[in-house]
Amino acid sequence: MKKKYLYLTVITGLLVAIDQLVKLYVHTQFRLGESMTVIPNFFNITYVRNFGAAFGFLAESHPSFREIFFLAMPPIALLIILMILRGVKDDDTKQIFALSAIFGGAIGNYIDRLRFRYVIDFLDFHLGNRWSWPAFNIADAAIVSGVTLLLILMFLEGKTTGKAAKKTDTIP
Repeated sequence: MKKKYLYLTVITGLLVAIDQLVKLYVHTQFRLGESMTVIPNFFNITYVRNFGAAFGFLAESHPSFREIFFLAMPPIALLIILMILRGVKDDDTKQIFALSAIFGGAIGNYIDRLRFRYVIDFLDFHLGNRWSWPAFNIADAAIVSGVTLLLILMFLEGKTTGKAAKKTDTIP
């Protein structure tokens, strides 16, 4: 097995295990909407059911559309990630890590969709009563972290490619 697929398997396995264990705890130990303060005026654990995508996107759409969409999209996304990973060099650990985080997060949330038809969210950040971020979970954090890392890597690669192109464009 190639090193990148071993990384994918290990990172995905860890993310899914942690995500599902914490969601199981929240689902069985909290009532829907129940909240426990962790850091006053900043962070709570709050049991939320998200029928939409990130930040409740499409939560109000027709249930039939939503169900088909959210059950069909993750397998497609997972296949795309595997196709992208196929072209990544074995020693490009940052890109492998980023893709693995997205892959693991997608599987973590997909398990919820298959089991419940919604995703369990519980990380609730806010600033007093003035500002509140939509609740999310470990799988969401992995996806956002992976996408952010990929964007940073693409930006940095673009900068080095641009510098290399400028050097070849100049006439000595």
